[in-house]
Amino acid sequence: MTEIATRAATAEAINDAPGSLITLLTDTTELTCNTATFDEGAAGAPVHFHTKATEFFHVTAGKLDVLVDDEIHTLGAGDFIAVPPGVKHAFAPAAGHTAAVFVGFTPGMGRFDYYRLLGRVNAGEATVQDIKDSSASYDNHYAESSVWSGRRRSAEP
Repeated sequence: MTEIATRAATAEAINDAPGSLITLLTDTTELTCNTATFDEGAAGAPVHFHTKATEFFHVTAGKLDVLVDDEIHTLGAGDFIAVPPGVKHAFAPAAGHTAAVFVGFTPGMGRFDYYRLLGRVNAGEATVQDIKDSSASYDNHYAESSVWSGRRRSAEP
């Protein structure tokens, strides 16, 4: 394998939702990586799971809530968590905080087009149904969690 290098000045950035920016770093069969920044109150990623990949998160600034199965972990700058295949998870900035996160998948599998699809939905050029229809292509399968859906309500005063 040769080295993988992405320069910040030329990395593709996608506004995938209000208050959320994904910067694409690498997308190979071995590894997919990006950074994500979330404004306070951003929705983050809904509950989902992957059948083939481990997804990992390293918080570089702020605080991030990460659902793993039915437990919410609040991670701060420097914290790391990895979610194995088949385990439902979600993530968003913790209530009252912003978050910056390095996100990776191993193995990788050409996920950049999934992020581009999210950007097209955010821009009104594609639909949520398009995202649902892409689940098998990008190994991104949506799930439910009463723990996660109750998270925002319990954080409100």
